[in-house]
Amino acid sequence: MHTRDTLPSSSPSWKQNLVTIWIAELIAIVGFSVVIPLLPLYISELGVQSERSVRLWSGAIFSAHAVSMAIFAPLWGALSDRYGRKVMVERAMFAGAVIIVLMGLAQNVQQLVILRVLQGALTGTVTAANALVATNTPKRHLGYALGMLQMAIYVGASAGPLLGGLVADTVGYRAAFWTTGGLLFIAALGVLFFVRESFTPTVSPSSQLSSSRSTRGWREVRRRVRERFSPFLQNSALRNVMTIRLLMRLGARLLSPVLPLFIAAIALPGTRIASTTGFISGASSLAGAVGALVMGRLGDRIGYRSILVACAFLSVACYAPQALVHDPRWLLPFQAGTGLAMGGILASLSASLAHLAPEGREGIVYGVDATVVSIANAIGPMAGSALAAWIGLRPPFLVAAAVFGVAGLVAMQLLPRVSDDPQKGKGE
Repeated sequence: MHTRDTLPSSSPSWKQNLVTIWIAELIAIVGFSVVIPLLPLYISELGVQSERSVRLWSGAIFSAHAVSMAIFAPLWGALSDRYGRKVMVERAMFAGAVIIVLMGLAQNVQQLVILRVLQGALTGTVTAANALVATNTPKRHLGYALGMLQMAIYVGASAGPLLGGLVADTVGYRAAFWTTGGLLFIAALGVLFFVRESFTPTVSPSSQLSSSRSTRGWREVRRRVRERFSPFLQNSALRNVMTIRLLMRLGARLLSPVLPLFIAAIALPGTRIASTTGFISGASSLAGAVGALVMGRLGDRIGYRSILVACAFLSVACYAPQALVHDPRWLLPFQAGTGLAMGGILASLSASLAHLAPEGREGIVYGVDATVVSIANAIGPMAGSALAAWIGLRPPFLVAAAVFGVAGLVAMQLLPRVSDDPQKGKGE
């Protein structure tokens, strides 16, 4: 079996898999993005009337998904190191198809929260796809490949809100959830039939010894946990990358439940809110696709740390002015700027993790990364919705700008040298 260091750059297998997973993830993210921007608006249809209650429930719905994903992501990552990455992508997509169809049948907001918890526990297509691409791509092409994957995610995220707004305004919110379920099912079938993975698990001698019945017990369980998480316990560079990931994701997620409500508050009477929200979210995601591709390839050449710092301060410049906007049309250029920056951030962080992950342990690394992202996803929406509920819809934009400013300064100090040395650790 080829490793990331020995994969021949001319081998078609990694390129074919990249194309397949690119298309599948594009379809999946279109599906997810159909419904995600509509969740705060769907709450009102489920019987929540008070404006403050809608804002608080919006935060709870976004955070519920994140909390369960934070708990389960390392488990799925460890299982992917043992059983393969392809099956994890299939699990996430098939499970998502079923759960989101059920969301379209929810009768109250409590049922929606429960289904969001299940979604977080059983899905995670981006993490699974990242691990699959990272382990099937030569290191010298990691920035390009993971940037391409982020491009698929952002293209999907740009098309999904447009489709979701159109479906919701035309035939209702519930139909948008059923549309998502169908798209996820199609994406899962594509992975099942067209992705090829030659997988051999990496088994350490201590892991083989631990299978003995005589070594079972609490002490053995703790030893296994330490072994699984050794990439982080022993690698300060990985911990530093995760710190930057947490800060930048937190800044972005503050506004997830706030933006649709802010658009509704400043829009003129008669505006089609779902379609307007979808259009603005789509513009941000389309810019993110460009940022992921361009910045991913540039990071391979000049270093990922430089890209991350520049994108962090671009985010500051684009988030802060949105607090002063009084017309949804002015949100478009600023949201596009934040999307461009986030595309570069995600591609650079994913490539940094792929460079730093020990051979055969990529699954657990990306699993823990998903937990870090989920922690930010849990804290950010609740913090943003609390700010919106108690002091208004504008302050969250300023707080997001401040968080990105801190993240940029911290990145200048903490990011590992490999981020500024793309040649280091490359494989042919």
